[in-house]
Amino acid sequence: QVQLVESGGGSVQAGGSLRLSCAVSGYTYSGYCMGWFRQAPGKEREGVATINSRDSAQYGNSVKGRFTISRDDAKNMVALQMNSLKPEDTGMYYCAAYFSGGGPRLCGAWSYDYKSWGQGTQVTVSS
Repeated sequence: QVQLVESGGGSVQAGGSLRLSCAVSGYTYSGYCMGWFRQAPGKEREGVATINSRDSAQYGNSVKGRFTISRDDAKNMVALQMNSLKPEDTGMYYCAAYFSGGGPRLCGAWSYDYKSWGQGTQVTVSS
């Protein structure tokens, strides 16, 4: 059974940085698409960043140039480096995964593409 555990959330002032981590267990890591999603109170869950097994990444428009997703297959970890944080980045951040087969295709950008989810980690950015 796939297990995803996020860590690294917290409170930071606008302009600051946080690094989120997602520990992955329960399956062979290679061949999986990994993604970060976030959800603010009263809003729908939105895609933040995704990365396939060939390290091809894509980002939501609101975080391009500020966030960087990376994966370390040897450690079964996915990270999200968040710089120049804004109050609108506040929300619960979730790590997610689905089996893609490891091909070159970019990962799905929608939450319904993902079959496994972590419990989330809270990020709060104050102005």
